[in-house]
Amino acid sequence: MPQTYDYKVRDRTGSLVTGQLVGDSETLVLQRLREMGMTPVEVKKAGTGMKMEIKLRPGRVKLKTVAVFCRQFATMVNSGLPILRAISILADQTDNQELEKVLVQARTDVEQGSSLSGALAKHPKVFNNLFISMTKAGETGGVLDDVLLSLADQIEKEVELRRQIKSAMTYPVVVVAMVLLILAAMLLFVVPQFETIYSNLGGTLPLPTRILLGISNAFRTYWYMFGLAFGVGSVLFRRYKKTDAGRARVDAVKIRVPVFGPLFHKVALARFSSTLGMLLRAGVPILQALDNVKETVNNRVIADAVDDVKTSVREGESIAKPLGKHKVFPPMVVQMMAVGEETGAVDTMLDKVAQFYNNEVTAQVDALTSLIEPLLIAFIGGAVGAAVIALYMPMFNVINLIE
Repeated sequence: MPQTYDYKVRDRTGSLVTGQLVGDSETLVLQRLREMGMTPVEVKKAGTGMKMEIKLRPGRVKLKTVAVFCRQFATMVNSGLPILRAISILADQTDNQELEKVLVQARTDVEQGSSLSGALAKHPKVFNNLFISMTKAGETGGVLDDVLLSLADQIEKEVELRRQIKSAMTYPVVVVAMVLLILAAMLLFVVPQFETIYSNLGGTLPLPTRILLGISNAFRTYWYMFGLAFGVGSVLFRRYKKTDAGRARVDAVKIRVPVFGPLFHKVALARFSSTLGMLLRAGVPILQALDNVKETVNNRVIADAVDDVKTSVREGESIAKPLGKHKVFPPMVVQMMAVGEETGAVDTMLDKVAQFYNNEVTAQVDALTSLIEPLLIAFIGGAVGAAVIALYMPMFNVINLIE
């Protein structure tokens, strides 16, 4: 049974390198290290301390790293390099320790007779179902290099899509956080000073001022309750979101919320179209392709619609007809699918749909970026200004109060 071994080796530059390797025996691990061009210094079974460290601080492989891996792997396969040798080189040259560990384990599995897709499927946190299905299709059709290049393109588009969404969301989130901090500072430190002045003057304070003072007192007295309520609410919301009903409700609200809803909807449609088109072009069976799309589209509403389409396709119907029953798919998408089925070019039509929605997302992100800035400035001014006006309203009547 394969075990994990800790090793210390000297690399080609003479530097001391430590790491872990999975193997059936210490002898095989030593042999593999020498094949990688290393000079073994020490090899022993992994201890509990290292395992505890890995569990406490798990590694992470970013999508951009996976895209680079795909391009390098495709180049090596296209050059006629054996898969085992290519994986060894990639594991040796990557800077990501988690990816190195995964590739070493995958190489061991392939050596023991597993397929490449089967070996990579054991690491779902790095290689998702889409990646595995595409790799399997590439192995079966003998076009692994082409498939890997397609995967690299797809992943890079996904990375760019996420970057655009983050750029649209980061500014408003930061500004709202700053406003909350400013208001909290006013309620904790500024308002109490005015409360002391007003109590010495006597008289009846304006309603906005009394409301602000009441909020300040409640915040200063029960601040821990507010913090506890926020923490408990966050935990409960995350748990609810993980349930089937919760995920469906949150995703439904996400694509209907004003301003950002259309953006999330277009992102989901772009992901659906590009993923399904790539799978069909690679020769993945339609039912399996729909399964993968359902799991990678990242929106429960669209996933449920895809599941309904899959049921209809299994019964012999076309894709476009059941797709048109769901309002989440615009008529343009349905019509493009219908034309693609009639002409036998569904993947091409899906690529056009994906390109259209990617362009729409880019345009909408640019429009939101220019629109959000003045709106947030107005929001900041309104929130802080309302608090300041409430504080200074009694000052207008301060002479009468003194008399």
